[in-house]
Amino acid sequence: MPRFAANLTMLFNEVPFMERFALAKIGGFKAVEFLFPYAFAASDIKSALDNNALKLVLHNLPAGDWDAGERGIACLPDRIAEFRAGVTKAIEYATVLGVPQLNCLAGKVPAGVAPQLLHDTFVANLQFAASELKKAGLKLLIEPINTFDVPGFYLSGTAQGIAILDAVGADNAFLQYDIYHAQRMEGELANTMQKYFDRIGHIQLADNPGRNEPGTGEINYEYLFGFLDRLGYSGYIGCEYKPLKTTEAGLSWMGKYA
Repeated sequence: MPRFAANLTMLFNEVPFMERFALAKIGGFKAVEFLFPYAFAASDIKSALDNNALKLVLHNLPAGDWDAGERGIACLPDRIAEFRAGVTKAIEYATVLGVPQLNCLAGKVPAGVAPQLLHDTFVANLQFAASELKKAGLKLLIEPINTFDVPGFYLSGTAQGIAILDAVGADNAFLQYDIYHAQRMEGELANTMQKYFDRIGHIQLADNPGRNEPGTGEINYEYLFGFLDRLGYSGYIGCEYKPLKTTEAGLSWMGKYA
């Protein structure tokens, strides 16, 4: 059966971030993930994980000014030094928190930059990140994001992500397959996950439309969970959705599958 990780950026945000770990444990989760840890001391997050017997399965590399609308800097030719400094910072946090993998958000396409330069910058940055993460025993992930929610996002499709990974050529670099984003951009969920199964390092979920919990939209999660079991997926599935009402009220779906 699937193993689910609560995304603490999206779930339990009825309370401040550091209080969400306890609620995740009460909600039945044994693992969590979140976008970024950098606003807090790594030691404080580690204590919250340990005090609630939770495993951290994922967080992101620094991704620029999130509050200002930036969604990553890895494809931006004028932000290479900042990207590399962010890799170092992320590894420092990962070492304390015991997380096995870090996700890299590509960023939005800036005006006036040639497509080849964006591609080459992204690949070179990923090669640097993969090399540094490998020294620390970590996996690197890249995530296609739908361009309805984030217009202009550079990496938006599964095949594009695989081609980027091929160009990077690192054995510790994988795809983060977000079912919600994939449904919005391309559909064909089961066949795509099967086709690229060996290249997928982590999976996330939300239903569509609305990006709410499973069972609120068009995606047949009962089928997909069984399909992933048959494929032999043994990783966690990150619950990166917006609760339709409260987080607690929306967790009834999980009892059916967990």
